[in-house]
Amino acid sequence: MLFHPMALGKAFGRPIMLAALLCAAPAMAEGPDLIFRQSTDFKLLTPNDKLATYGIDDPLVDGVVCYFTEHEKGGVSGTLGLAENTSDVSLACRQYGPIRFTAKFSQGDEVFSGRRSLFFKRMHIVRGCDATRNVLVYMVYSDKIVEGSPENSTSAVAILPWGSGAPQRCSDFMK
Repeated sequence: MLFHPMALGKAFGRPIMLAALLCAAPAMAEGPDLIFRQSTDFKLLTPNDKLATYGIDDPLVDGVVCYFTEHEKGGVSGTLGLAENTSDVSLACRQYGPIRFTAKFSQGDEVFSGRRSLFFKRMHIVRGCDATRNVLVYMVYSDKIVEGSPENSTSAVAILPWGSGAPQRCSDFMK
């Protein structure tokens, strides 16, 4: 039995539209700032694989930004949001103004989290304080429900004077 294209659209149109909206929802949510993307390969009929660099401000520490570069899978599975992206993510955090703590934090508090696959894998950026040296330490890693990932990256931001006045000490803002 053959189906008329209009009958298929009526039968499957709503689920397809719903799936497209669900895949687009993470993109519509508030997240990191895209700085730029660079294609890493060529795919003829579907989007290329890319490396994307994002910037995220630390929500509890004014004056610190973290940049991370991650792999974004292209192809059909990447377009549909079904691809599992690799765990490889690089991280660089920098002071760009006076550092001011807006709240107390614990070692390993999450600064940012984003999904790396449809269901099971997430990337996390966490923060700590090296109280002896007055340095903020950031680490990025990915995890899975079943197993973690050894891929990680670390960046450190020395809390330096910016303008006049002595810098705050990160140890004064630890819980």
